[in-house]
Amino acid sequence: MTTYGYVRVSSSDQNDDRQMLAMRELEIPPPRIFTDKQSGKDFDRPAYKSLVQKLRPGDLLYIKSIDRLGRNYEEIQNQWRLLTKEKNVDIAVIDMPILDTRNGKDLVGTFLADVVLQILSFVAQNERENIKKRQMEGIAAARVRGVRFGRSIKKPPENFGNLVKQWERGQLPVADILKQTDLKLATFYRRLRDYRIAKNK
Repeated sequence: MTTYGYVRVSSSDQNDDRQMLAMRELEIPPPRIFTDKQSGKDFDRPAYKSLVQKLRPGDLLYIKSIDRLGRNYEEIQNQWRLLTKEKNVDIAVIDMPILDTRNGKDLVGTFLADVVLQILSFVAQNERENIKKRQMEGIAAARVRGVRFGRSIKKPPENFGNLVKQWERGQLPVADILKQTDLKLATFYRRLRDYRIAKNK
């Protein structure tokens, strides 16, 4: 039996220290700890895929909590079956000892573990959907307050109108305008369009 650990955080700026500490306490060698910094919405993750290829029948996989495995109800169920039934790997969820496939392999133990797995994977997906909802509500509230998202719009200089007039008369090449205004060519033409619309109002 070879023991492995799987650690996941949703983004590169999140901290995986708590999960890594749990793996070290179990004395899992660092090369056998697979880490993804990616959303749990699906299992298209490089480290997880490498881990699954490494696992052999009789191996043991530790995860800190079920939401570290994933946050998609159906996908968690599918991956659990893949690992435990098809690959014959044992899984131990550190924060939920009842989800340890080494124990309770009788009918009652299996039934209880399946029920707990379904509940926890539902909770994991529900939390992911709540997070997304809170994010959208936060963005909407910020927009109401006038917060802008995306790239900031580069404003033309105050003398943009004079530069345009010189350019239209053939007195100033567009390359010189770009140097003076620090605008890209595409941005210049967008500002030129805006300028002409405003001028004709």
